[in-house]
Amino acid sequence: MEETPSSRATAGDPGPEHPQPRPGRATAHTAGASRSGTPHRSVCRSPQTPRGVRQTGPAGRIGTTPPVPMRPASRRSRAAALALCCTLFALITWQVAAHGPLRRADERLGRAVFRDAPDALTQPLADLGSMTVALPVLAAAVAWTLWRGRRWRPALATVLAMAAVPALVIPLKVWIARPGPLEPGTGWYPSGHTATAMVAYCGAALLVTPYLRRRWATPVAVVLTVATGIGLVLRGYHWPLDVLGSWCLFGVVLLVLNSTGMQRSSARTPTG
Repeated sequence: MEETPSSRATAGDPGPEHPQPRPGRATAHTAGASRSGTPHRSVCRSPQTPRGVRQTGPAGRIGTTPPVPMRPASRRSRAAALALCCTLFALITWQVAAHGPLRRADERLGRAVFRDAPDALTQPLADLGSMTVALPVLAAAVAWTLWRGRRWRPALATVLAMAAVPALVIPLKVWIARPGPLEPGTGWYPSGHTATAMVAYCGAALLVTPYLRRRWATPVAVVLTVATGIGLVLRGYHWPLDVLGSWCLFGVVLLVLNSTGMQRSSARTPTG
């Protein structure tokens, strides 16, 4: 009778064993394995494709986690704008303080345009730069930003920018002591109403823009700021260079304010 496999085993023989992996086969190709004997070489291997090593965003998508670093072109543009505002402000201030030819041309232009438009139109435009009109707009934007996003740093920076208006304007007015166009007294350069309107409206736009679906706040702020300056000149409250010098000075303030990254937010919540 032929022997069967079961009849070949004796009582002292060990039971059936699982096949052992042979060294030098699958383990030889395992990256980072120290010949552990495991045949599953794909467990310890790192992904081969570039997609496998990319970082994912918050939703699991391939990409860069915000905020995205500022591009070098944006830095260069901001630096150029800062240099332009500083240069223009220094030139205008020098000409006004030294009674230069630019100041004489400015006064001729001012006398030619004063009261050309009806006061019923120019007075409301000039009033846009008053504290009673501009400050509530900025206060509402600060309060809404704190309530909506708890962004304390941009809100505090905007409040400090508004506090810089009297801190910068009053010493310049006293030092230059420029006479007014139609009003008695001195101290009309630079325009405080223009500075108030610019910081209030543009600062409010910088605060609320990250939460808007469409970027309409900044154009509206620019229009209000320009309208304030036009109203002040046509009404006869300021010379044109008073307004232009204030735009240049507080353009620097707003550019520095914007460079703090107040428009960046890790979570943008559009509100319409």
